[in-house]
Amino acid sequence: MTINILFAAKYERWTTYEPHLRTALDAKGLSYSIGTDIAPPDVDYIVYAPNSDVQDFAPYTKCKAVLNLWAGVEAVVHNTTLTQPLARMVDHGLTQGMIDWVCGHTLRHHLGMDRHIHGQDGLWREGIVPPLAQDRTVCILGLGALGAACGDKLSYLGFDVRGWSRRQKHIEGITCYSGQDGLNAALSGAEIVILLLPDTPDTENLLNATTLALLAKGASIINPGRGPLIDDAALLQSLDAGQVGHATLDVFRIEPLPNDHPYWAHPNVTVTPHIASETRPKTASEIIAENIYRGEHGLDLLHLVDRNAGY
Repeated sequence: MTINILFAAKYERWTTYEPHLRTALDAKGLSYSIGTDIAPPDVDYIVYAPNSDVQDFAPYTKCKAVLNLWAGVEAVVHNTTLTQPLARMVDHGLTQGMIDWVCGHTLRHHLGMDRHIHGQDGLWREGIVPPLAQDRTVCILGLGALGAACGDKLSYLGFDVRGWSRRQKHIEGITCYSGQDGLNAALSGAEIVILLLPDTPDTENLLNATTLALLAKGASIINPGRGPLIDDAALLQSLDAGQVGHATLDVFRIEPLPNDHPYWAHPNVTVTPHIASETRPKTASEIIAENIYRGEHGLDLLHLVDRNAGY
C-alpha cells in the first residue's frame, strides 16, 4: 500500500529536500508518494514547516502524524485544528551545529578573545590571563537534546557546568537543577549563561532584572534558543550597569532584528542572524523517514511533542 506524504513548506525547501527524502525513504523500503500537492483527504503524513501555507489541519482526516522540520514548535503546537501527533525535529546535524556554535562562543568569552581581536592598536596587553575552564562556571538553561549535548561537550572541555530544566534530570558531568529554587541556584554566580529553552508562557522573560542580578558581575549571555526568553529592556540595563559584560544573541522577538534596535549599536552585544544551527536536509530526512517507518510498523514515534508543556 502506498504511503502519501505531503511536503508542506516553502517551495525552495522542497527542491532541496526532495532528493534526500527519497533516498532516506527508499533506504527504509517504504512504498510512498511524496510531493507538495497531495489532496488533503489522501495524506498519511505531513512533513511540515510552520511558515507553510498549511495552517488548517482539519481536512487531513487520514493524517497519522505531522513531522516538523524545525526543532521549535511554538508556532504550531497551539493550533486548535492540529489533532494529529506532532513530532519535533531532533537530528544529528542540528545537534552538531548547535554544539559547534555554543562551544565556539563559550570559548570566545572564556578566553576573552574580543580583547585581542578588537585590540590591534599597538599596545602590548600582558598580565590578563583567563582562568582554566575548570574554574569557569557555565550555566545552561534547558537540558533537552540540544542543551544536554552542549553541556556534555563543555564538560568534556573541563568547564564547571550547571544545568536547569523544568523537571529534574541527572546528566553525567552536569550539576542539574530544577524548579524556581533550582533556577536561582543554577544562576547564582554563573559567569557564562547559555539559553536553550523552548518559547512557552513559563519561559518568557526567564532572564529578567531579578535573575540577571544573580549572575557573577560581568557575566556573558549566549542565546541561541528563543528571543522571548530574555527581557530585552532588563538585559540592556544590565549591560549598561556592567552586571552583564557581553551578550551574544542569535534569536530575537522580531526577526530580522529591526535595524534601529538598540542591540545593533550596543558595544557589548554581538548579533548573529539566527544561524546558531540549521536543520540539515540529509540528516533531517533520515529522521523523517525513520518516523514514517515507525508509524507504519506500529512503533512509537520519535520526539513527540507534549502539547500541555508546549514542546
